[in-house]
Amino acid sequence: MILYQLRCAKNHEFEAWFKGSAGFEAQNRKGAVECPFCGSTKIAKAPMAPNVIGRGVVGSRGDDEPKDDAAHTIAGKVAEAFGNIRRHVEENCDYVGDAFPEEARRIHYGEKKPERGIYGEASPDDARRLDDEGIEVFPLPGRPRRDS
Repeated sequence: MILYQLRCAKNHEFEAWFKGSAGFEAQNRKGAVECPFCGSTKIAKAPMAPNVIGRGVVGSRGDDEPKDDAAHTIAGKVAEAFGNIRRHVEENCDYVGDAFPEEARRIHYGEKKPERGIYGEASPDDARRLDDEGIEVFPLPGRPRRDS
């Protein structure tokens, strides 16, 4: 499996997994690769940095201790930054779960006061509709919250 950084005709960037380069090309020719933000099927590979695992990286020789090399340092910094973003949102915004699209609309159109930061669950179609209405939404890095 390979993770590609992709870009649609409207310059939205997103990631997607494919079995290989031929798998991406075949699905893309059929129009089966779709932008999660706007639904465009005009997709191209975006420039991306390769994720190379070699000597000195955890798991490359069965080591349990990370080594101080560039690949590990960059990956660690990215993971830490994503964790910091998620933590900031969770500490400073209200979780509204599946009610996110409707709650975002109420706040945007002034029907719900006070205006505040929220986060929750939204399908790609919901996110696209919110974007079409001029309501800014961004995917939160990391695993989705699962409350019971």
